[in-house]
Amino acid sequence: MQEIQAGKPWIGRSYERKLAKVDPSLVFVRPTPKLKSIAALISHLTLWREEAVLKIKTGQGSKTDACIENWLPDKELQAQGWNSIWTAYQQSFTDLISSLKDKEDSFLQQTYYDTDFKGEYTYQWLLDGILQHDVYHLGQLGLIIKHLRS
Repeated sequence: MQEIQAGKPWIGRSYERKLAKVDPSLVFVRPTPKLKSIAALISHLTLWREEAVLKIKTGQGSKTDACIENWLPDKELQAQGWNSIWTAYQQSFTDLISSLKDKEDSFLQQTYYDTDFKGEYTYQWLLDGILQHDVYHLGQLGLIIKHLRS
């Protein structure tokens, strides 16, 4: 997970390396009507990381795919500002790693209630999903950046 955020992952550039080369004036631009902005993507990732931390701490989440926070409107994101969105994203990763530091491997086989999928799932499933989600959107981020530069 840490490599995907700020390291040198096998799949290419990390989030930090990709975003370091983006002009901040472009983060709220939707390159096409069907693509999200960089800010929307980062906000979306933050929500699901924060939700994962909540599940780890309490055994239950609170958000679903249909919640408004999943994909905030562009105007709301602009009102928050890029620095706030990026800081929240970085903090969500720090919080996720911190929530796991003192856990034994056996914790991964414990279960929590997933509000979105309406059932009991292991924490291993949750963390695999967060990793898959981050990798999926890292690829999407690359496409958005290419569109913005063309």
